[in-house]
Amino acid sequence: MIRFLLKGVLRDRGRSLFPFLVAAAGTFLTVAFYGYFLGMMNNMIRSNANLRHGHLKVMTRAYARDAAQVPNDLALTGVGALMAELDREFPNMDWVARISFGGLLDVPDEEGETRIQAPVAGLAVDIRTAGSPEPGLFGLQKILVRGRLPRAPGELLMGDELALKLGLAVGDEATLIGSSMAGGLAMANFTVAGTIRFGIRAMDKTGLIADLADVRRALDMDDAAGEVLGLFKDGIYRQERIEAAALAFNDRYAGRKDEDLPVMQTLAEQPGMDILFVWIRAATPAIIFIFLLAMSLVMWNAGLVGTLRRYGEFGLRLAIGEAKGRVYRAMLAEALMVGFIGSAAGTVLGLGLSWYLQVHGIDVSSMLKNFAFPMETVLRSRITPFSFVIGFIPGLLASLIGTAIAGRAIYKRQTARLFKELES
Repeated sequence: MIRFLLKGVLRDRGRSLFPFLVAAAGTFLTVAFYGYFLGMMNNMIRSNANLRHGHLKVMTRAYARDAAQVPNDLALTGVGALMAELDREFPNMDWVARISFGGLLDVPDEEGETRIQAPVAGLAVDIRTAGSPEPGLFGLQKILVRGRLPRAPGELLMGDELALKLGLAVGDEATLIGSSMAGGLAMANFTVAGTIRFGIRAMDKTGLIADLADVRRALDMDDAAGEVLGLFKDGIYRQERIEAAALAFNDRYAGRKDEDLPVMQTLAEQPGMDILFVWIRAATPAIIFIFLLAMSLVMWNAGLVGTLRRYGEFGLRLAIGEAKGRVYRAMLAEALMVGFIGSAAGTVLGLGLSWYLQVHGIDVSSMLKNFAFPMETVLRSRITPFSFVIGFIPGLLASLIGTAIAGRAIYKRQTARLFKELES
């Protein structure tokens, strides 16, 4: 019987093509939307991880308690050995050291006297080392407005708006006045290698990015860093693996009260990120449910329409003596077959598009020139195991339910009226 119905579905385009196309289109949109939504959420997480927190962050216990105040006097020491250990333990992650710092930028006049000063907030990252992931994490080449990236010692990048306010051009020098790791006065001369546009007004007005080695030398932080960040090489945040890694690392130092010992925190534990993760966990099922409901209604309606168009066929089958239950079950079996074939085709197409977006992405930076940072300018998708089955939910259930409801009319057909309907 099933083989007979399958032949009918495949050979009779009049009764199977439209339901198949609707099931395939609905499934394709469901799978593609699900992948894109996960990719969008992952982009939000990726931006925050790349620019601020990493997927994992290692600090001293004392630094972690007052991290918002950037207490460099409580920074990590022996960072080189620590990063080598982390590289061995987590080879699938990139580990980078960073220093956040603040101070006063002094711009001299032609005679070397102070012409203008401005408060600045800077970030020290590894820019000059060959193979460093930092330029790519920040997208420095994309947000460069004037000049170039630092290539020589003592060069830095600054917000374009800050440079214009201070009257600085590429190649000009300025003095950074701040506080050393030991709490003393620190002064260092820097040359403006280029200007960048962060896309955030506060950072454009006060932001600096300097090479890690230069800032270490300026602030007397040899082999030290405020934070060491770990990021998966593929950029995908994996909550369970991250939590397990942090727990295992912190267990090594459990029971010891030394405030200089390192502590590892996950991205979800960072200020502000906990709220984002709560929102993602709450919003994701709701948004997916609403979309699935909308697609199910569309496909349900298609099932109703397809069944109503076949009332003449059903009447003829009933008139020649076929049992109503047999006709009804045959309708449901056909609906499942068409729904499964359409869902399979739509899933393949949806996964193909999701795979392309996940691997290659679509660069929309030309449409976001003024928001190049810290927004992710490459639209991406993400494929999970659930992506392979989510399309079958509306594809099968909606088609089946639509056909089941429309097919109830079979039991209401009166045999006495069948011939009158056939005559008409």
